[in-house]
Amino acid sequence: MMVPAALLLLGALTAVVAPRLLARVDWPDREPVVALWVWQCVVAAVLLCCALSMTLSAAAAWHVVRGHVFAPAPSAVVEAYAHGVGRPWAATTAVALACGGLWTVAMLVREVVRARARRRQRRAELLVRAPLLPGEEPGSDRLVILEGERPDAWWLPGAAPRLVITTAALRRLKGRQLDAVLAHEQGHAQARHDWLLHCSAALAGGFPQVPVFAAFRDEMHRLVELAADDMASRRFGRLTTALALVELNEDRGVFGPCPTSHAQVPQRVSRLLTPPNRLPAGRRLRLTAAAALVPVIPLLVAFGPGLRALG
Repeated sequence: MMVPAALLLLGALTAVVAPRLLARVDWPDREPVVALWVWQCVVAAVLLCCALSMTLSAAAAWHVVRGHVFAPAPSAVVEAYAHGVGRPWAATTAVALACGGLWTVAMLVREVVRARARRRQRRAELLVRAPLLPGEEPGSDRLVILEGERPDAWWLPGAAPRLVITTAALRRLKGRQLDAVLAHEQGHAQARHDWLLHCSAALAGGFPQVPVFAAFRDEMHRLVELAADDMASRRFGRLTTALALVELNEDRGVFGPCPTSHAQVPQRVSRLLTPPNRLPAGRRLRLTAAAALVPVIPLLVAFGPGLRALG
């Protein structure tokens, strides 16, 4: 039963150390897409540690589970994992981790249900503010223009995604600034950032005391905006994208001394006006490959005894 304990220790260590290490480096702001990938790999490694530990603990506690887990394995592999079979704490560990897994699924389902409810409410409000014309089919237009005194634009995901923009935004945004805003919102849709936000919110809501999940949620909200900014700036220029952000948000008080819900906007504008140097392509590739190897470590720990037995 040393392997399940080692997996739990590895998962706990990753959950505590990884957010601190990522908070000390400066390259995530320079490469938000790479940072999004790294965070996903770290969280996947933590969840994989728990899943593998649960499986091996259940195999050690119950003969029926052990028969299914090791059914195709040679006898030498079964013997390699047979140390401490039947110990009471194996069953306790397996049940506790199984409950944690069920709780995670429940939190994800709750987040998806809430997101769909919010989406239905926003679509109903949108239908009231922009009713269908005679002969117009529901969901036929991907772009919806609303009468509004506040400049705003947002992407409404779903089976028939729509890009919503207010008339005030159309009046304030000049030329390519409007194109940059549209490209920013399309960047969110193409990368499916809404699913990243749902998953991170579900994990942080279900396990608020786990550092990696809380940091994952906070960083997702920040990094997806930086990634969408970069996508827009690559097509229409950093200055144009920064001016578009200013035009959309200056009436909300985000550039004043008092923090608001859009407190990240000034930092995003500064980042666009003084762009950080991108990492060399070689280093980006190494970071991507190293992150992809992080979830492999729990697999090596879990399958190590079996591989040694076969060797």
